[in-house]
Amino acid sequence: MKKIKLTIAVGALLVLGGCATKPVALYQWQGYQGNLDAYFRGDKIGLEAQAQIMEADLQKIKVKGGTVPPGYAAHLGLIYGQQGYMDKFAEYLNEEKTRFPESATFIAFLMRNFKK
Repeated sequence: MKKIKLTIAVGALLVLGGCATKPVALYQWQGYQGNLDAYFRGDKIGLEAQAQIMEADLQKIKVKGGTVPPGYAAHLGLIYGQQGYMDKFAEYLNEEKTRFPESATFIAFLMRNFKK
């Protein structure tokens, strides 16, 4: 009877201990959601400033060894494309396609139909 109670107590502690660990985020978002919101609302933040913010956040993610979220590189590429930097536009869209192969069809669509 004591062994059963001890086993139950140890099992309960293990389960509760597992719940106490901090979950690790799959992606490091930094300020991406805010940047995306500002982009679609047409805030006073210009495209150049948005690109600078996203580039800085991208460096923070890389320094921490984090993972860039889906859409990040594509969005940054679109911002560069709207500024006329077509080399960076293509570079970031290809990066998105490499990181997330399931986006290949959409990226191809953007590359074919993008107009500054």
